[in-house]
Amino acid sequence: MTDDKQLCDIGFIGLGVMGKNLTLNLADNGYRIACFDLDQTKVDGILAQDTAERGNKAARIIGCRSYTELLSRLKAPHLIIVSVPAGEPVDHVCNHLIDAGIGADDIVVDTGNSLWTDSVAREQHFKGKFIFFSTAVSGGEVGARFGPSLMPSGDPYAWTRIKPVWEAISAKVDPATGKPLPAKGPGQPVTDGEPCATYIGPVGAGHYVKMVHNGIEYADMQLICEAYQVMRQGLAMSPKDIAATFRQWNQGVLNSYLIEISAEVLEKQDRETGKPLVDMIMDKAGQKGTGLWTAVSALQVGSPAQTIAQAVFARSISSLKKERVHAASMLKGPEPVELSSAEKQQAVDNLQDALYCSKICAYAQGFQLMDMASKEHGWKLDFAEIAKIWRAGCIIRAVFLQSITQAYANNDELANLLLDPFFASQIQAFQSKWRQAVADATLMGIPCAAMSSALNYYDSYRSEILPANLLQGQRDYFGAHTFERVDMPEGRKFHVEWSQPGQPQVQIKK
Repeated sequence: MTDDKQLCDIGFIGLGVMGKNLTLNLADNGYRIACFDLDQTKVDGILAQDTAERGNKAARIIGCRSYTELLSRLKAPHLIIVSVPAGEPVDHVCNHLIDAGIGADDIVVDTGNSLWTDSVAREQHFKGKFIFFSTAVSGGEVGARFGPSLMPSGDPYAWTRIKPVWEAISAKVDPATGKPLPAKGPGQPVTDGEPCATYIGPVGAGHYVKMVHNGIEYADMQLICEAYQVMRQGLAMSPKDIAATFRQWNQGVLNSYLIEISAEVLEKQDRETGKPLVDMIMDKAGQKGTGLWTAVSALQVGSPAQTIAQAVFARSISSLKKERVHAASMLKGPEPVELSSAEKQQAVDNLQDALYCSKICAYAQGFQLMDMASKEHGWKLDFAEIAKIWRAGCIIRAVFLQSITQAYANNDELANLLLDPFFASQIQAFQSKWRQAVADATLMGIPCAAMSSALNYYDSYRSEILPANLLQGQRDYFGAHTFERVDMPEGRKFHVEWSQPGQPQVQIKK
C-alpha cells in the first residue's frame, strides 16, 4: 500500500483560519489527517503548507474532494472534527456525512462557536446516526496552531477516544507557576506540563463554559480600555507611555495575554501617517455575539453579571459613532483640570489597583454564572479544572488564574470567588485606590461603566441589607405581588391593602 493510500487517524472538515491551524497542530502531534473543504483552494493551500513544513518526511495531511472520499480515507470507527461557522453550516456537514455513509459508532466533533443549546439539540437529533460531540476552542489562530484551550463536552465514551488527541494538541502550563509553556514552532509540539483540555460534562456544557469565557473576555478587554481612556484623555499620556505602563503592570498580578497585546497595539506606528496606529483606528467595536449570549444567559438564570453586560453595552454605544460626534458638540461635561506630575502618577497607581479589583469581580461574576447554570441544567462543573485550562491557550489566560485554580481546589463548594480568603484580602488591600480611580474618572467625565459596575457588584454583594425591601413594597402596592417579612419564617407571603382608608391590614396570602 502506497503512502497516499494509508488510512488516516482523523478526518477534518472546514479549513478556514481555525480549521487549517488545528489540522496542522494535529499533524505536528503525529496524527495523519484526511481533510476536506467545499473550497478546494483551501485544501490545496494546507497541502502546500504541509509540504513546506514536513520537509522530506511522509505526507501528514491528505486532501479529499468529497465527504465520501473523506470517510473512505479513515480508520474505523471514524473520528471527524468539524470547524465551520456556527448554525446551519454545522447541520449541513452532519447531514452530508449521513448521506456519505457515516456509522452509529463514528464521532463528529463540532469545534465552532456554536450556541450551547444548539449542541444539545444536535446530539438528540443525530442520535443513532453517529455520536455528536462538541468542543469549544479558545486561543485564536495562534492558539489553534500551537496549543489552544479546549472545552469538550458530550458522550463520555466519545471522550475516552478524543481525550488523548485533545491533550496532545492543547496548550501546556507549568503546574507549579501556572504560566504557559512557550510554543516551539511548527513540527515541535510541547509535550511537557499540564494540558489545557479537560472534560466539562454533558453535551453543550463545554460551549456554555466557552460562552462565559468570552463574556469574561469582553469584560477584561473593556476594563483595560477604560484604564487606557483615563490615561489617554484624562492624564494626557501618549500611547507609547501607556504601553510602557501596561508592560510594567504585566510584571505583577495583572500579568496576562490581554495586557501584553494591549501594549503591543499601543506601540504600533501607522505607516501611512507616522502617528500611533491606535489613534487612526475608528472607535467602533465589533462583536460576534458570544458576549451578548453570556449577558442574556445571566438574565435568564438570574445571575448578576453586570460587568459583562456593561462590556457588551460599551460595544453597542461605540457603534453610535455619528450620534456621539453630534452629541459631543452639544452635551458638555466637566472642565479639564491640570494635574501635577505627582498627581498623575498617583492616578496611574490608582488605575492599576482598580483594574485588578475589577478583574476579580468580573471573574467572580463569570464563575457565579457557571455555578447557577450548572445547578439549573444538572451539570457538575469542576471550577478548579476550568480555571486550570484557562491558564494557557485562551484569550483570557493570565497568571491570575493560578490563584483562581487554587481557590476552587481548596473549596469546591465556594459560593463566590469574592469569599475566598485570598481574593477577599486582595480587594480589602486595594479597594481604596479602586474607589478613588472610579471617582476620578467620573469627575473627569470619562466613562468607566465596566469598572464602576464591578465596584457596585462588590458593594452590593457585601451588603447585608439592600433597598429591595422598598422595591418589594412598591411591587406589592401596585401589583399585589406580596412580600416576605424579616420576623416570620422564610417562604411565608404577605400582602397589604395599601389603598384602604385608615391603618392598612397585613394579610397572609395562602
